[in-house]
Amino acid sequence: MDKRKCLLLGDYTHPRFHPLQGVDKQISEILNDLLIVQCSENKKLLLGEHLAGYDLCIAYNELWNETVSPQQTAGLLSYVSGGGGLIVLHTGISLAKRYELAQLIGGKFTGHPPFTPLNFRVLEHALTEGLEDFQLDEEPYRFEFDPFTEKTILLEYELEGEWHPAAWCHRYGQGRVVYLMPGHHEPSFRHPAIRDLILQAATWAARIPR
Repeated sequence: MDKRKCLLLGDYTHPRFHPLQGVDKQISEILNDLLIVQCSENKKLLLGEHLAGYDLCIAYNELWNETVSPQQTAGLLSYVSGGGGLIVLHTGISLAKRYELAQLIGGKFTGHPPFTPLNFRVLEHALTEGLEDFQLDEEPYRFEFDPFTEKTILLEYELEGEWHPAAWCHRYGQGRVVYLMPGHHEPSFRHPAIRDLILQAATWAARIPR
């Protein structure tokens, strides 16, 4: 059987905060046994005819000052609802500036306190099986959830005595969606817990037999 394919989208040329350079290498290593990872900053690959060839799409796009086109939005929506797997990583939630994609992802970014050491706790789900609580220096993203999407929280972080969501998953049509907050910079992806989390998220989202 041919190896499954994954598309990793991000920004090489003009990233403000989160370059794909370096992160691409880490994610390719993490997923090496599961998927062939193709990395690109070309948002036109979100069009339906391009996405159709992939088992998984990972969005690390940095779109805080722009949005994807209606055609690219429709491409991603139809890809996932038709059975594709989507992982939205950290800054990828900037896609949710389009309300259709906020609903696909299940929430939108509202801001974050400064980068700081955080405690993470793992919640029960098939995706998180075998994962243990961990610590990581990270940006504590805050979210506003879309009320229509039935989400399962996978991970929470602690800040000033309160626990906040840091990862979730849900089904969308025939497809599966995972959002993972950790991923501010390349060192985040070197942490063993994050590597395991991404591997298991990809396995779940792309429906790869374990």
